[in-house]
Amino acid sequence: MARTAHIVRETSESHIDLELNLDGTGQTDIDTSVPFYNHMMNALGKHSLIDLKIHAHGDTDIDVHHTVEDTAIVFGEALKQALGDKRGIRRFADATVPLDEALAKAVVDISGRPYVVCTGEPEGYEYCMMGGHFTGSLVRHVMESIALHAGICLHLQVLAGRDPHHIAEAEFKAFARALRFAVEPDPRIEGLIPSTKGSL
Repeated sequence: MARTAHIVRETSESHIDLELNLDGTGQTDIDTSVPFYNHMMNALGKHSLIDLKIHAHGDTDIDVHHTVEDTAIVFGEALKQALGDKRGIRRFADATVPLDEALAKAVVDISGRPYVVCTGEPEGYEYCMMGGHFTGSLVRHVMESIALHAGICLHLQVLAGRDPHHIAEAEFKAFARALRFAVEPDPRIEGLIPSTKGSL
């Protein structure tokens, strides 16, 4: 059974059209109308090996916040839909990823219980502007929106870093790598749900 999803979400603030395939090769087609966010979501698709197509636009003349948040919401919803009952997945995974001086670690549990712990971002990072539109505070907000709507537990830790671009990219790539292995089928438990409760 194909682990894919296609969701269209339209509000007065944004229009999001998103498709994904969990069993892809990391092929991406991303246009969120926010250039730095395109860069981050391309990295997320590439390093998670999730084929990802996103066409999004919104009231970016006011602020990019709505379009960024709504894209993350739809990605989370699509992830949850594509995972189905989570039968046969590895469920838990972690990854530590460097980008020059920056180092980030992500730990993922596809648990059905949304929770996010994000630590280690340097003081003032949330106010840094990247690409002219994207603030450091949006990184955590994107992760929270994805986790809430996908039903996953995510611990994201910045272990080192000075350049805001490098820190953000390391965070997205660490999440991507952890997500890759967490959603991957585990041949040792084929057809089984990885929980003592029998459901996730």
